[in-house]
Amino acid sequence: MPALNWKPDLLEGYHQHTFELGVDPDGEGTAAAVLVRRDPGGGERHDPLPVRGAVLYVHGFSDYFFQTELADFFAGRHLAFYALDLRKCGRARRPGQTAHYVSDLALYDRELDLAVEAIVQEHGDVPVLLAAHSTGGLILPLWLDRRRAAGRTEPISGVVLNSPWFDLQGTAMRRGLLTQVLRVAAKAAPMRALAVPTSVYGDTLHQSRNGEWEFDLELKPLSGFPVTVGWLNAVRRAHAALHLGLHIGVPSLILRSDRSHFSSHYSESSDLADLILDVTQIARWAGCLGDETTVVPIPGARHDVFLSRPEVRAHAYSVVDAWLEHHPVVTGRQPREAGALGQEKSRTR
Repeated sequence: MPALNWKPDLLEGYHQHTFELGVDPDGEGTAAAVLVRRDPGGGERHDPLPVRGAVLYVHGFSDYFFQTELADFFAGRHLAFYALDLRKCGRARRPGQTAHYVSDLALYDRELDLAVEAIVQEHGDVPVLLAAHSTGGLILPLWLDRRRAAGRTEPISGVVLNSPWFDLQGTAMRRGLLTQVLRVAAKAAPMRALAVPTSVYGDTLHQSRNGEWEFDLELKPLSGFPVTVGWLNAVRRAHAALHLGLHIGVPSLILRSDRSHFSSHYSESSDLADLILDVTQIARWAGCLGDETTVVPIPGARHDVFLSRPEVRAHAYSVVDAWLEHHPVVTGRQPREAGALGQEKSRTR
């Protein structure tokens, strides 16, 4: 890999490198992805040395990396932190491109491979822990399964998934009917926007409404980007592959809220539940990852568990800490006694 060209990022204490991916297979010019690196000592706390491993974070739909508290958490545990804005997402989206659009989630394999190569180039033979949210939590397991099948397992050591998108809401009949319609419609009008229910999720997060977080509303609109036919068809194909069972080759920790709450009006409950996904679907399909899978419901968590209220995300971070202590190989740490995870279930396949 050529030398990385790090430039200052939009976040203070971070730099970014752009991967040029060539012509977009979906016909929207040239594609790029942006790798973001937290600078050593770039957070609120002094980084302990030496680096024992690294983390690669992948965002969800209508999202990009801005969760610096999460980066500081991992940096405080001897892990160099990187985040990837996928093609047509966040920092990587170019004029004229449909936000977050891909016709096949496997197209992301290219930038994920490049991101891992970049981390290895910078840190050598260290374990790389993957972390992802929502749609990112669907993208990564499928990529890992393909990577393992091709005989490429190193240096990935584990996965932390935050409210991964493992299935659609609604009854089995409704999901099945929509899937069939999408297969046909994606051939005729892949870029067509679908009418989807409104959500107040963005209102629970941003400082301008009821939240505590500041993020770029051009990169992450409060109401989200339009959901397109072709993109949702790609997601449904990915769901089907997941449901058949994967073998990702590494242990995984899955965090989710303890309940869902679907409403188009803000209330106190909006801050204490997943407003986007059906959490029972996350629990149902978690075992499809293969290997050792630990699922932990976080009471009162939002869809992005690490953007929940302070006491809730503090609990979530303690769960991640305990899981890392139980799996020292994931981060290159020496084992020590750890507390119970409070997991919903743990499976080995």
